[in-house]
Amino acid sequence: MRKTLMCRALIAATAVAVAAGCSVQTTERTAADDAKPGGGASHHATAGARDGGATPGPAHRPTPSGTHSATEKPADPPGQTSAPAPGRTLMASGATGKQVRELQARLRQIAWFGATPTGTYGPVTVAAVKGFQGKRGLARTGTTDTVTWQRLLAMTKTPTRDELNGTAGGNSPDKLDPRCLTGRVLCISKTSRTLRWVRDGKVLSTMDVRFGSQYTPTREGTFHIDFKSRDHVSTIYHTAMPYAMFFSGGQAVHYSSDFAARGYNGASHGCVNVRDKTKIAALFDQARTGDKVVVYGG
Repeated sequence: MRKTLMCRALIAATAVAVAAGCSVQTTERTAADDAKPGGGASHHATAGARDGGATPGPAHRPTPSGTHSATEKPADPPGQTSAPAPGRTLMASGATGKQVRELQARLRQIAWFGATPTGTYGPVTVAAVKGFQGKRGLARTGTTDTVTWQRLLAMTKTPTRDELNGTAGGNSPDKLDPRCLTGRVLCISKTSRTLRWVRDGKVLSTMDVRFGSQYTPTREGTFHIDFKSRDHVSTIYHTAMPYAMFFSGGQAVHYSSDFAARGYNGASHGCVNVRDKTKIAALFDQARTGDKVVVYGG
């Protein structure tokens, strides 16, 4: 009798264990299925997604070629590294002087440093250098070494006196991306922080812009205006988005009163903010649904 009871108990315990294992496998399989194309979330943008956030766009949108986000890289296997070895240290936290001011002005030219150059290497500068390094596959130390400095010099121009003093934003238009040379295009450069309205290679208007933060980056790639809303209000953030032209899901080009007031001390939730209301209003009236939008650089 005792052996019989022990056998029954063993069989019951085995059944519970098998059931638990099936439950976990089923959950994992369902999660994997949701991640497959066609499963889970809708592949079409809705009116509710047009809110200026970082909501993924339609399935046909291009895979971003990069973002302004300084995301952490996966850990390298032991004994291996994918980032170049740091060079000799030139500037680090606590440093002061003209070279630090130049560093800040150059980072500001390519939208990594949003404050006024101060000549003091503080936490904001450390964060900006880390972001710049991470985007380019360098070790994210926050310290400016010879490798980081040479890469930055190659991407920027010598700062003017106004740029060093913070009285100019450094938003000098760079060379047009080849995708902007034909047709009607909103040509948006993260490097120079400019939006240019281009028709068949001719620039008709240029305006300053800002982008999403590292947590809600503005997507890069080639898109098209798929929806326009003159007096749009975000359904998620409940903020005004006048002259909104949506190009990738919930991301749009639009006027930002916050950008006009605070400049580059703020950031969007993924949209392309314009601070000149007169220029964006004129662009809104000229641009059409279907016009190309090119976002690049950074």
